[in-house]
Amino acid sequence: MTYPLLLDEMFSDDIAGQLRKSSHDVTAAVADPGLVGLPDDQILAEAATAGRALVTANIKDFVPLDAQYKSTGRRHAGLILVSTKTFPQDHSFTGAIINALTALLSAPDGIGPDRVVFLTR
Repeated sequence: MTYPLLLDEMFSDDIAGQLRKSSHDVTAAVADPGLVGLPDDQILAEAATAGRALVTANIKDFVPLDAQYKSTGRRHAGLILVSTKTFPQDHSFTGAIINALTALLSAPDGIGPDRVVFLTR
């Protein structure tokens, strides 16, 4: 079973397209003019409203947002955090992200509402 994702702006629509070819429900913020340039709290709110887990490399801003959500009783559809140490921005980046997200989406307990996971290779 797949889980709907929203890729934050640092990820290309090509990644979303490749995942969609494998029947995953993935959209990219860069492909939606209404999402481009939104502040972090608003992009998380948009993802939550759409029922999509947010994939982001902006760990330093989204971990506190997750804590804020939890402390105020708000819910989100999940956060998938991508470390640039685990996924360096080199020639293997796109393929590595696609493979890792495919594995996560294939895992029965990979991602879900209010879950925060670090993407692994």
